[in-house]
Amino acid sequence: MVLAANIVVGLIAALHVYILVLEMFLWTTPRARRAFGTTPEFAEATKVLAANQGLYNGFLAAGLIWGLVLGEAGFGVKVFFLACVAVAGLYGGATASKRIVFIQTLPAVIGLLLLMGH
Repeated sequence: MVLAANIVVGLIAALHVYILVLEMFLWTTPRARRAFGTTPEFAEATKVLAANQGLYNGFLAAGLIWGLVLGEAGFGVKVFFLACVAVAGLYGGATASKRIVFIQTLPAVIGLLLLMGH
């Protein structure tokens, strides 16, 4: 169960690193515009805001990676950052796109359940 939980945590961390890259460095590219459903004009006008948002996704990834690096002692860190991801996903789902719940919240809840099961 611990291995499965750590794999899920690692995948969620990798997802948030990817989101960081999209939001901070690729925001105005076709790839990021397709991922977030934005127009070139909107992307250009919001690139500073997106970079800030990307930084926060990087903090989530860093926290999850920190929890993994700590090993057994990282249990509480992983729980905290998975809870942050879940809440951020709920907020994003309510305010931006319903699919965020499936991309962020659902995997975080699965990770939390796996962590609690060990």
